[in-house]
Amino acid sequence: MSGKIIGIFIVTTALIAGIAIYWLQLYAFYDDVSLNTELRMTNVVTGEPEVVLYDSFQGIDADSSPLRFRGCFTTTMSLAMLTETFETYDQATPLTAPGWFDCFDADQIGAALETGEAIAFLGERNIQDGVDRVVAIFPDGRGYAWHQLNEKYSE
Repeated sequence: MSGKIIGIFIVTTALIAGIAIYWLQLYAFYDDVSLNTELRMTNVVTGEPEVVLYDSFQGIDADSSPLRFRGCFTTTMSLAMLTETFETYDQATPLTAPGWFDCFDADQIGAALETGEAIAFLGERNIQDGVDRVVAIFPDGRGYAWHQLNEKYSE
């Protein structure tokens, strides 16, 4: 009889720990970001980040990792003007966002970047040590931002 009790205790403890780890990874550390500061992209001439016009920003971030930043917004700036003004980002790879942050679909953004439907720009280099902010813009004005490891941590 005591073996059953110990077995039930172990299984219950493992189940509770599994649920807690799942919740901590997907929900606990994320905060809404209203982006009170400006959204910036790096100017191709000066090499300095400049403010970009945007609207309807939704974002999340976490203190636990610099790579957890994700953002969705719209802009009225045309792709032609953006490509002439701001530095493009060749190795853009959007990172998956939690499922509950439904405005950011990394697979769709990545596919659009591969086909050329969207263009990735350097938001800010080394926004944190070894991490760049990347901004992808679609022709219809939809924009997405995320943090990505830069060449400091590449192979």
